[in-house]
Amino acid sequence: MNKRTALAPDVVEQAIRGRRAVRAFLPDPVDPALVRHLLELAAQAPSGTNMQPWKARVLGPKSRARLEAGLLAALDDPDFKPAEEYRYYPQTFTEPYQSRRRKVGWDLYGLLGVTRGDHEGMKRQTAYNLRFFGAPVALMVTIDRDLEIGSWLDLGMFIQNLLVAAQAHGLDTCPQAIFARFHPVVRDSLAIPESEVVVCGIAIGHADAPANRLIPEREPVENFTTWLD
Repeated sequence: MNKRTALAPDVVEQAIRGRRAVRAFLPDPVDPALVRHLLELAAQAPSGTNMQPWKARVLGPKSRARLEAGLLAALDDPDFKPAEEYRYYPQTFTEPYQSRRRKVGWDLYGLLGVTRGDHEGMKRQTAYNLRFFGAPVALMVTIDRDLEIGSWLDLGMFIQNLLVAAQAHGLDTCPQAIFARFHPVVRDSLAIPESEVVVCGIAIGHADAPANRLIPEREPVENFTTWLD
C-alpha cells in the first residue's frame, strides 16, 4: 500500500502555533469570498455519522449594528443579568484551572492598562468585546438545542478548523463565548429561533495592538499525557 504524501509540516504547524485569540483588530476589510472559503474549509471537520451540526451566521452591516446597539444597551441596563444558556465553566474552580484562568486574565488586563478594581475599565473592555473588538468580520455560531455532547465536540472541531484556516490565509481571529451570556439580545437581534443555542461569536480580521502581545503559556506534553505500555 502506498503511503500518503505528507504535507509541508512547517506550514501546518505555523498556522496552528500562530493562532491565538486576538482582541483588537484593524478596520481593513476582508473579501466575502474568502470568508465563504474559510467556512467551506471549516465544514470539513469530523462529524459523527456526518451530522454536521454547526450553524453560522455572517453579520452584515445592518444586522451587526442592530446587534451591537442591543448588546451595549443591555450592558448599561442594571436590570439585565447576563447568563449563559449552557455552562462553559465549572461552578467551582479547582487547581490547576483556577490559577491558569486568573493568570491569563490579569496578564491580559495588564496589557490593556486595566488594574484590579477598575470596574469602569473592565466595562469598557466588555463593551469592546461585544463589538467584536472592531473586527471587520463578525460571525455568530449556534447549534440545535436537542443535540447532545457529541455534536458539541463536532462543533468545536468546526470552530478550530475555521480559526486555523483563517490563520493560514493571513487572518486573525477571536472565538467569543461572551455572546452566550447575552443570548436573549442575540436571539432577538438576529431572529435566532429558540430551537438553537447561542454558542459563541467569532471575530475575523487583521490584528492590531496592544492586546495582541499576549501569548498564553501552554503546559508541556508531560503535564497532560500518560504514556502506557
